[in-house]
Amino acid sequence: MRIAVAATAPFGADVLERLAARHEVVALLTRPDRRAGRGRALKPPAAKVVAQRLEIPVLQPERPTDELELRAETVVVCAYGLLIPESLLDRGLWLNVHPSLLPRWRGAAPVERALLAGDTETGVTIHETVAELDAGPIAAQRSFPLGPEDDAGTVYTRSAELAVELLDDVLPEPSFRPQAGEPTYAAKIGPEDRELDLTRSEESLNRIRALSPHIGARGELHGRRVTIWRARLDDGELVPVEVQPEGRRRMSYDEFLRGLR
Repeated sequence: MRIAVAATAPFGADVLERLAARHEVVALLTRPDRRAGRGRALKPPAAKVVAQRLEIPVLQPERPTDELELRAETVVVCAYGLLIPESLLDRGLWLNVHPSLLPRWRGAAPVERALLAGDTETGVTIHETVAELDAGPIAAQRSFPLGPEDDAGTVYTRSAELAVELLDDVLPEPSFRPQAGEPTYAAKIGPEDRELDLTRSEESLNRIRALSPHIGARGELHGRRVTIWRARLDDGELVPVEVQPEGRRRMSYDEFLRGLR
């Protein structure tokens, strides 16, 4: 299939790379480079890095407008991060990849919110992009279980693999059915979502899983502020596995304890 892709974040970059191995991707629509880090150097989006390596033409408008030319009648949208105007949606088929079982967890952080809520399953939905947030009719949907060891990183990887499988079935001749059920919303992760209450072991483990390996959940261990990247439950008690003290590198919890001594 000859398609264009609209993607920005690492999840979108992963889907882009997998699609390019199976289809002709004629253009990437992504967000502009942004300044980041201590030196405030311009940093390209993850999807742009993939596209340049694969020699896919890149378009980076501040906002997509009617003047945009993607040279494809079908556009796959995945973690792009900007609204597509209806005038563009009317010019072709726009298919959105969403890593949840819509209408559950519409919005910016579906994987993180599913793990924070302690969901035992999630999945991927391919739906038509419409003006309303993640509300378009469904072309394909498939679930998979969430295990106690799964964090956001493993869920995003599994979702990217599944998304491309579903798109292989959908792209040649898509058909749609309306979303059914009451929607829930996955708000963007904010600073308050990162704070751990270590007296609540299961809730803390879910928070750590939800925010690893890309954001990080924060708390206090032995009087030190740390980010906890990995943990487990032993007899109902939270046991840190990998931590990062403020201003330091990531390390095992045993190494952290040795440093305290």
